[in-house]
Amino acid sequence: MSSAAKSYPAKMTAELAADGAAIAAPQDRLPEDNNAIDLQLLEEIIRALPAAVTVLDDRGDFLIVNDAAASRLNVPPSGHAASVVSLNPAIEQRRAEAVALLATGRPATKEERAGHGATVRTFLTAHRPVEIGSRRLLLSSSLDISEQKAIENELFRRAYFDDLTGLPNRSVIERRADALLQAGGPPNRFALAFLDVDNFKHINDYYGHAVGDALLVGIAKRLGLELRETDMLSRISGDEFLLLLNPIESQSEVADYIDFLLRRLKAPFYIDGSEVFASASTGVSLYPEHGRSFDALRQNADTAMYRVKSATKGAAAMFDTAMEREALERMSIEQSLRQAILDKRFCCAFQPKVDIRTREIKGIEALVRLRDDNGVIQAPGTFVELAVELGLIDELTHLVLAEIMKSIDLINETFGAGASISINVAAKQAGNYNFMQSFATALAATECPSRFIVEVTEDAFVAKNHFQSEILPLLRQVGVGISIDDFGIGYSSLSALADITADEIKIDRSFITDIHKRPRSQSILKAIESLSEALGMTMIAEGLETFEELAYLQAATKIRYAQGYYFSKPVFLDDLKPSAPEFSSGRPPPYGRRIEAPRPVFSRSSGGRR
Repeated sequence: MSSAAKSYPAKMTAELAADGAAIAAPQDRLPEDNNAIDLQLLEEIIRALPAAVTVLDDRGDFLIVNDAAASRLNVPPSGHAASVVSLNPAIEQRRAEAVALLATGRPATKEERAGHGATVRTFLTAHRPVEIGSRRLLLSSSLDISEQKAIENELFRRAYFDDLTGLPNRSVIERRADALLQAGGPPNRFALAFLDVDNFKHINDYYGHAVGDALLVGIAKRLGLELRETDMLSRISGDEFLLLLNPIESQSEVADYIDFLLRRLKAPFYIDGSEVFASASTGVSLYPEHGRSFDALRQNADTAMYRVKSATKGAAAMFDTAMEREALERMSIEQSLRQAILDKRFCCAFQPKVDIRTREIKGIEALVRLRDDNGVIQAPGTFVELAVELGLIDELTHLVLAEIMKSIDLINETFGAGASISINVAAKQAGNYNFMQSFATALAATECPSRFIVEVTEDAFVAKNHFQSEILPLLRQVGVGISIDDFGIGYSSLSALADITADEIKIDRSFITDIHKRPRSQSILKAIESLSEALGMTMIAEGLETFEELAYLQAATKIRYAQGYYFSKPVFLDDLKPSAPEFSSGRPPPYGRRIEAPRPVFSRSSGGRR
């Protein structure tokens, strides 16, 4: 600091006070004692200001440094230590700024940082050139805005970065892609990869959310390894990531890199003492081949990912136009399904379960059908799985029950008031306590719940370990029966079956078809028969279509009941009304409480009961 600083604050404050006094009262000067008091007061006020205040001249010499500024610039107050000033980079920077700003005569405001690491502070400094008397001076004041800046940074982080993984969110990667799309010159080829962690919900349910969160962090780290500065990885939702690779040379280059990433993910993650395995289904789109906007590229990558998800999982697929057509068709079916549920355009067909020795009808199974916009009946294979995936199956199941109860008088008249009524429940529903509780309540409200049998596939018993302990008692409490549907093609776990308290087992039609010609199937059938007999469960043979199959079951097994086209196709209630046309056989519908002379109505290719 120059020798001018040594007279701080007496010389400068005296000059300022003298000039101020001349302006305020040029003809009425204050007594000397009052001037001294005013100068001392001004000195104390400047020294005590919380803002860091400095005054420099046009040579960069400090004339005033108050206490806050001295602490901020790490110099003694009043600037008496001239040797310290020359060694302080902050002082030298302030002097250079003063000279430059006074040369231009313009004010300026800037943010300044001081300190390192955890001690870093942020200051907002305002510089204002002033002219007092004949001197050009730079008045500077700094406010500590560290806390405000920390809040702003936190808000920015929350707005643009994922809390869990620290990765940029969707809006950030979208802006990066848009910047590439809007860049001038030749198109810069890049790739967008959509990665969805497979079975993440099951991992969360089994290990807990803490492990699930740790897994997502681990996946983010593995995906982010060795990325270039021009690449970007983003977490766009719970278990979904978006990867931008820029630039790229060829499709094969991208395919090789994505394959490398997926193999890296398949190595086990060690979390809280558990060895957790994970994989990700991935779809990839390329610019400009597969879209010229971020939304188009992301949607096409999502479409390719969905193709993998519904097939093999854990693999990758490159988008193509055939996928786009499939996606449009799927969207059309989805919209039609939603509208059909809204319009209640579902109906039921009923197929009897028949005593193969007495021809008496033991019960019926309600099979849901959809009437499309043209009134054409669609089998459930076209919409049930989609309804499960979209979360519409619960409402659909309640609609089936409502349809049954609406026609219960006609059902009783046709099949007998003692015939049981079976309703299918998807495995996903069977493991949902809230749905099953509401469904049990609805069954109880029918006032004949003991007539109903809920049919669930065996994976509901095995995969949903709480079905037996928590959900089954709900149904037993209202008197509802339980049937294991499609037995033999699912888990078929003997240890799980030992704990099941179902009422009947429905043997899948794959074991019944041509049973008289297949010795191995005959052996399996005998084993199932012994198992069901030991567990006290009634056996129902599904998909019975020919006389030869019936004859074998009658002669070689203890099976009493069967269901299939040999006895009857699924029939709509409208067909049972007096005005309905006769069957193709020329005889009245083979219904009533007893089937006398059954004949097959449909060919085997029609697909059995569903």
